Amino acid sequence: MCEPYHMIPKLTLTSPRWRDLDGVAVEEVKVLLEEMASTTASDTNEAWSKTWSFVADGLIHQGTVSNGAYAALPHLVEAAAALPPGQSADFWVDMGLIVTAEDRPPVPADLEAGFIAALRLAERAAARSFLTPGTPATLCASLALSCVAFAGHHAAATLWQFFDSRESHVMLLCPGCGIDTEIPEFFVDPVRPPFEAPRLPDPAQVREGEHPWGEVAAVLHEEALGEGWEPFLRVARAVAVAGVPAQTPGQAVLSLVAGMVAAKGTPTWAGREWARKLTLLTGYFRCPDCEQTWTIVDGLVEDPDGARRQSHDVQVRTAADGPATPVGSVADPAGEATTRLRREGSALLAADGTPWGDVTPFTDAPPGSPDGVNALAVITRPGRPTLVAGAGDSGRVCLWDVADGRLVHGLLPRHPDRISSMTVLPMPNGHTVLASGGDSGTIALWDPSRGRPIREPEGNWLGGVSGMCTATMPDGRTLLVTATPRGAVRLRDPATGESIARLNPHAHPIASIATIPISAGHTLIAASDAQGGVHVWDPAVDDPWESGAAVPLSHRVLAAIGHRVAVVVAVPVQGRTLLATGDRNGVVMLWDPSTGAPVGDGLPADITGSLLTTMTATTLHGGRTVLVIGSNQGRGLRIWEPKTDTLRHIALDVAVTSLATAGSDVIVGHDCGVLGLPLTEQ
Repeated sequence: MCEPYHMIPKLTLTSPRWRDLDGVAVEEVKVLLEEMASTTASDTNEAWSKTWSFVADGLIHQGTVSNGAYAALPHLVEAAAALPPGQSADFWVDMGLIVTAEDRPPVPADLEAGFIAALRLAERAAARSFLTPGTPATLCASLALSCVAFAGHHAAATLWQFFDSRESHVMLLCPGCGIDTEIPEFFVDPVRPPFEAPRLPDPAQVREGEHPWGEVAAVLHEEALGEGWEPFLRVARAVAVAGVPAQTPGQAVLSLVAGMVAAKGTPTWAGREWARKLTLLTGYFRCPDCEQTWTIVDGLVEDPDGARRQSHDVQVRTAADGPATPVGSVADPAGEATTRLRREGSALLAADGTPWGDVTPFTDAPPGSPDGVNALAVITRPGRPTLVAGAGDSGRVCLWDVADGRLVHGLLPRHPDRISSMTVLPMPNGHTVLASGGDSGTIALWDPSRGRPIREPEGNWLGGVSGMCTATMPDGRTLLVTATPRGAVRLRDPATGESIARLNPHAHPIASIATIPISAGHTLIAASDAQGGVHVWDPAVDDPWESGAAVPLSHRVLAAIGHRVAVVVAVPVQGRTLLATGDRNGVVMLWDPSTGAPVGDGLPADITGSLLTTMTATTLHGGRTVLVIGSNQGRGLRIWEPKTDTLRHIALDVAVTSLATAGSDVIVGHDCGVLGLPLTEQ
């Protein structure tokens, strides 16, 4: 429960004393307080957080705290503590940086009582914010350190290291001689603890008075980091139960921070991974200049309190040591039940050699295609055989019967260029149209039932086609959507191929594009750009600058986990459609297109290090949704079922270039042709 307003002594907003203070004007504080007071639980923190960023720049500039911070923060802490906990995490991190800054003037005597009371309230409110679900893993680490800062422990000054889970190096300052040491490959994800956990803190050292750390201790379960890491969690829990006393060794406090990230970091797999890396900070290092040994936490903070030289019988890190522990073969991420399959000829076998199902090779791949088939589409027609269309460098389109892989209709007329994308358009009149796009901009429309072109391949000046999908409009029309690496996204009339409207007003170069049905007769269009950004558009609005029903994905979550998206696909899930995004490392996230928020924890990066090439999704018998992720480097597939978090690896020994699904089968385009695989055991 937040401390009542009257119990925190504050400099009144009408006091002339504000004129004597640096870094902030009382008018700025008043505006910010009004914006914070008007925020509701359903609001975002965008409006007041922008004002706060401006005010914070005055309170702390280039690491120097102004004396105005001691007057402003009691007001602002009280207002932030009254906000919904999920909206104030960034504020507490910024405040943590202020109270741990190296250059801080003494607190003026007349402001001291209010500032100390504000720290106690900030500690409780920041702990509530930490306990709120949904904090990204990297932000969770900074928020945990801020809680430690408000508790008054010197280890919180490591906030100024600005740790990033995507970086691998750490910079340490020798407390003995003051020499900087950079360890370049420090933050690797250790397979197992590389050293023993810090000693449990002295049970006699317990913080007096009320504090919020008991609630934090309750979420620090020993299994949060996985097998072998329990001693670190026991240390973390002991520190929290004691209330983070100032005398606690810094190593133990950083064990607490790592445990907090493991317990509450989102997604769960990212929290565990970053927490394991953070535990490396609880070890020791030897200065290469004076050859003295120190705890790493003492090397993270300039002039740390109580830094002591260590004995030489501890396991240390030096700049030449490289990774903390050999990575070798990494176990599958905790929480995944994993099955491994392999292809042997025309059979798909489980790891123990028992048959899983048959592999169907599709015959007569397009001739003259050194890179095989790199574009696929599945044509489903009521009462008629399902067909698979595929094409590659030759510019020829093939149509196969999905049941036996037999070529039908022969080869369709040739594109004048390499075919890079295909899509199927179910038309309102019951007919089906197949569209293909080439890498020099050629667009063709086909009648798959007769194997003939509806419109001969024609070039366009907008550049190569990097993606195609279908837009269903509220007025009943079905339109073709084409995208190019130059950023031209067009809605086209499938009868003529002519452009009738445009999307992507910022002209971001498009790498992948997908249709997201949101209601009967209404679809959104999602795309990833060459820089890894994600865009969502509503083709039903006339002005491309208007969002319509489109909601952007959470930039905060994307940035926090470093998710630079390469591929987007629609995922049918129990009567609705989610958006799946995959980055090159193989991380896959699911998103609710109505809110832009992530759904579930997602799939971690491929443990083999294989780069994601292509992705598709389907619903199996019984309503089970699976995503199929392919890699041309890893020469195999990952089959992920989000609901149960089960994962299958299929080794194919072919470079996967494109994917499509037909019922319970996945169709794989690869460097030598096309084959079909069962997604369920036969």
